[in-house]
Amino acid sequence: VLQSSNSLKASYEDWLLTYGLSVSPFHMRWQTALFNRQFYNWGRWKPRFLYLWFSIGMVFGIVAMFGSVILLGKTLMQTLTQMLTEAPKAQNDRMLQVVVSVLSSGLYLRRYKLIVLHENSPYSVVPGVNLPVSQLTYFFSAILISGVIHEVGHGVAAIREQVRFNGFGIFIFIVYPGAFVDLFTTHLQLISPVQQLRIFCAGVWHNFVLGVASFMGLFLLPAILFPFYYTGVGALVTEVAEDSPANGPRGLFVGDLVTNLQDCPVYSVEDWNSCLGDISEKSQVGYCISAATLQQLSFPARVYRRLDGTVECCSNNSLTDICFSYSNNLDSHLYACLPARKVIEASKVCRTNMDCQKDFVPSFCVTPSLENQTRLIRVKHPPHIDMLYVGHPMHLQYTVSLSSFVPRQNFLSIDLPVVIETFCKYPLKYVWGFFFINAVPCFAFFFFFFFFFFLEATLSSLIVFFFFFFFFFFLILLAGSALLFFFFFFFFFMVTAR
Repeated sequence: VLQSSNSLKASYEDWLLTYGLSVSPFHMRWQTALFNRQFYNWGRWKPRFLYLWFSIGMVFGIVAMFGSVILLGKTLMQTLTQMLTEAPKAQNDRMLQVVVSVLSSGLYLRRYKLIVLHENSPYSVVPGVNLPVSQLTYFFSAILISGVIHEVGHGVAAIREQVRFNGFGIFIFIVYPGAFVDLFTTHLQLISPVQQLRIFCAGVWHNFVLGVASFMGLFLLPAILFPFYYTGVGALVTEVAEDSPANGPRGLFVGDLVTNLQDCPVYSVEDWNSCLGDISEKSQVGYCISAATLQQLSFPARVYRRLDGTVECCSNNSLTDICFSYSNNLDSHLYACLPARKVIEASKVCRTNMDCQKDFVPSFCVTPSLENQTRLIRVKHPPHIDMLYVGHPMHLQYTVSLSSFVPRQNFLSIDLPVVIETFCKYPLKYVWGFFFINAVPCFAFFFFFFFFFFLEATLSSLIVFFFFFFFFFFLILLAGSALLFFFFFFFFFMVTAR
């Protein structure tokens, strides 16, 4: 329609220009000068303090660049070692679970001005990392807030260094939000390389400060919410997924307080995750039962082996009975089909028969005979009856949401602390991804320009010929780009191979 009518096209373009809008395929941008006065007020506030502030940021940016290269190289070597090892160790396996937000930035030169664009690439979420729909608000909010803080750093530093500030803007690339500042190119080119470094390092420096503030918010959150919420008494259930194995009449409900998993005490969400991790890694625990009770509860059953080699001795139709294995002095491979709740309730956990000897009463340590990776877990959530869960521990972890904060009054929301915690955690993840990836000197990334100004400030007097300077610059960028390329190649190879 716009192409068929020149007048309509001109009116549409004038409307976009009036409101500072720019629309193109997969990209929409809005720029304004409404905040220029505020930026200038910030940039002229206590010049000596700002000089010290951005000088510290410059040093931090240099350290972050070299640190990210070392860290990326070390991670790449670990990945290569893992690929060449026939039986990778568990600690190497955890490396693939690190959430890395891949962030890219670009600089777009115009004839009269420079736009510093802080852009989040479409692969900010690494494939294989679970990001449910309920977390999208936190994720995009963290990206936008981090982007705005990043660009505020560039803008204030530019004004501090006497570079003209043209405007501030926000954009959406596909679905990813971001921010940018518009600086005058000529002024930026006339200042010294050290001043340029202060401007270019201000963004990542402000992101680091945001990360520290988020960490402090997480650390101090129990003290801040202490008048309204208390902690250290258990993990409060805030949500149970409909398809969760913990959902049911004798399962978990919103508002339940989990205090124990097996014999592992739970005082917080961290304890819940730690206990489930230990249960998953260790073998199934057993339960003490007297010889008289064992004889009374057990009944004859046919014993057969499953496809994975484990033994079953109960009917497949039974929902309450579980096959237990135990040993006595004569036979070390005995099996009995027993009612699970009667065996487990009021029984202490054990590993061997020696753990059950008490008051000279003959007792046995009976262990559930389950499929590989499956566990029988007793979940205590008083005053309710214990929940008996049979399945993989991680299924329980992924389908039940909990909080360490318990309201002191019934009218207080159980979700508010979770919302605050999540809002603090996402900027930390975003900042980590920015340091880990964006600080590498390579082509098309933000530190491409930072590294150029760094070399100009440090080696321009040593490398006299301009050709050799750019040749050295090109080699370093080529090495950094290759390092980043191989890291992603091997990283995604290891993820998809699993």
